[in-house]
Amino acid sequence: MSLRTEYDAWHQRVYESDPEHEDASSPWYDLVRKTIGPVMGLQILEMACGRCGFVRELARAGASVAGCDFSFSALRVGKSKLAESGSKNLCDRLVQGDAQRLPFADGSFDVVISCETIEHVPDAQSALNEMHRVARPGGRLFLTTPNYLNFMGLYEIYAILRHPRRKDDQPFDRRQWFPQIRRCIRRAGWVILYSDGTVHQFPIIPGRNPLAFPKLEANRTLRRLLSPFAYHYFVIARKPSVR
Repeated sequence: MSLRTEYDAWHQRVYESDPEHEDASSPWYDLVRKTIGPVMGLQILEMACGRCGFVRELARAGASVAGCDFSFSALRVGKSKLAESGSKNLCDRLVQGDAQRLPFADGSFDVVISCETIEHVPDAQSALNEMHRVARPGGRLFLTTPNYLNFMGLYEIYAILRHPRRKDDQPFDRRQWFPQIRRCIRRAGWVILYSDGTVHQFPIIPGRNPLAFPKLEANRTLRRLLSPFAYHYFVIARKPSVR
């Protein structure tokens, strides 16, 4: 079974477990939503667009959006969701593609959005290089990805030692921390403009859900200060303009 077919099966399983789930409600989308500004008239690419909730939201705000996902199953669900919501016209803007070899021309987009994606790509550097290639000079990248420089990372080490044969829920899932993320972004040619983070969790009791602190998330200054330790790290970067 290939990685793509494994992801097809995974997406179908996740969808069937909660068909009504709205993917745009995830906390990382809230960070993008608060920082992206007006999108009217912008050409935007969302990588790993999944059920297309954020694609629909951006289109309704006036953006010209393309969605790309590795999984045919994810795109099938996304198209169904768009049709149900009266946005069937967006279905033609959804493309199956590998983040490591994007099916778009150089300099096609003003904005590239990649939420919780690069950790599931075998070669994250190639994916970031490709996002840089398809962005226009001066274009922006909005990227989120899990960060394990925190208590959740320590818990991962504990879980691996306690259960060495444990398998990840997703077919491929890389553990990384924020300096690695920043280094890969810069190597691809992006200039980092801003960073933030969301979801600060503390796994105090094994076998129980981690404790969360919503008030910390609501305090922007404190949240940014602690962003290197957030479970989801957020970066805004820019592709340098041609002189």
